[in-house]
Amino acid sequence: MPPTRELWESFLIAFSALLPLINPIGSALVFLGLVGNVPAEACRALARRIAINNVIFLLIFELLGSTILHFFGISLHIVQVAGGLVLAAMGWSVLNQADSSPVSRDKTAGIQADSDDTLKTLQQKAFYPFTFPVTSGPGTLVVMLTLATREEGSTLTSTILRHAGLFLAIIVLSALVYICYANAPRLTRAVPPATAQGILRVVSFILMCIGVQIFWNGLSALLMTVIHP
Repeated sequence: MPPTRELWESFLIAFSALLPLINPIGSALVFLGLVGNVPAEACRALARRIAINNVIFLLIFELLGSTILHFFGISLHIVQVAGGLVLAAMGWSVLNQADSSPVSRDKTAGIQADSDDTLKTLQQKAFYPFTFPVTSGPGTLVVMLTLATREEGSTLTSTILRHAGLFLAIIVLSALVYICYANAPRLTRAVPPATAQGILRVVSFILMCIGVQIFWNGLSALLMTVIHP
């Protein structure tokens, strides 16, 4: 197989597998619901930090994920159970939070008192919960570990090319995350507030269902080990 074909084949498989899990557009709506009404500059800065965090986070799991889990004696099923609970709780929180108040020219509503305080507060949450589990949740990590195992080729060159394809998919998806998150406030101007809140509630409910499904997948596998040891 030509080297470039191995790289692009790995990229396409990884991109198609991770895109519906990361879901930049859907995640941007959840992100918007969590940050509330913030200045556009703060939103772009936070989106940039999240995108960078996402690249580093997924790269670490690509290269060291299996080793880290084995070191702590954690199975993929446990990751699914714990991560599914966290994701479901996040969806439940956004689903039941109060509607954001309109933004005025002189002040913002919710968690910010001014632009600097808002950015500082949100930057502290850039990894948790904005990178994990909102952007890359437990389902993403499980798929990443599966893809990383699959990318082990028959030769060193083949392995490097396949991992490069996987890393390229991470870069592209993180760039899409930045674009969607940075432009998330425009939804409040392009879409009526009632419609935006309705969409957010639906996406949050889906997020909660995804978390429950991931939790059940892990729990079912664990129960099977008890029923059929």
